[in-house]
Amino acid sequence: MIVCSVSLAVIFLIIFIIGAKNGQFEDDESPAVRMLFDSEIQKEEKEKQHQQQDDGNLKEENIDKL
Repeated sequence: MIVCSVSLAVIFLIIFIIGAKNGQFEDDESPAVRMLFDSEIQKEEKEKQHQQQDDGNLKEENIDKL
């Protein structure tokens, strides 16, 4: 039983070391922070789209007046 638990611990240690070398654990803060700012980014994109639509409507009105 001890041999099984030690071998399982060694396997997990090897997997952890491989993951650490590949950069799996380098950026552990940005996904949590990114989640907080997603709604602000979406709001900004929507505002830009509305401004572009409003600019397009103004151009159409100016063309109609000419």
